[in-house]
Amino acid sequence: MGKAELIGMLNKALEFEHAARVQYLSHAKIAAGRDSEPIVKRLEEIAGDEEKHEGLFRDCLEILDATPSMGIEKVYSANGTDEILKVNLKGEKEAVDFYRKIVEELKKSRDELPYEYEFIEHKVRHVIMDEEEHILEIKNIL
Repeated sequence: MGKAELIGMLNKALEFEHAARVQYLSHAKIAAGRDSEPIVKRLEEIAGDEEKHEGLFRDCLEILDATPSMGIEKVYSANGTDEILKVNLKGEKEAVDFYRKIVEELKKSRDELPYEYEFIEHKVRHVIMDEEEHILEIKNIL
């Protein structure tokens, strides 16, 4: 894999995070029902985490002298708290799977990026850990 492909993957990850933030904030506004208040609060907190992830991916792109994407991946609507949680759980799992591919592909570029490699790997692994935490939390709520 070359630097250009890595930049493309990091920009796609940034677009995933843009979408996740918008989706969580929107879902927090429509979640309703008995006992929804703590869920709404957690959805808003996760949206804040996604915003931080956007910054981490921008840091990775900056170190590669790349322009961050302003695009956004697809967002998904949902009706009712259970569907909101299921839609977001699916999105979190898809994101983790994609971010793991970034780490695997990054390993192939270690020689090409001797001073950038560990910086980028650390940032991406940080995001993966946060997203895995979101998965566990959502699964527990469901």
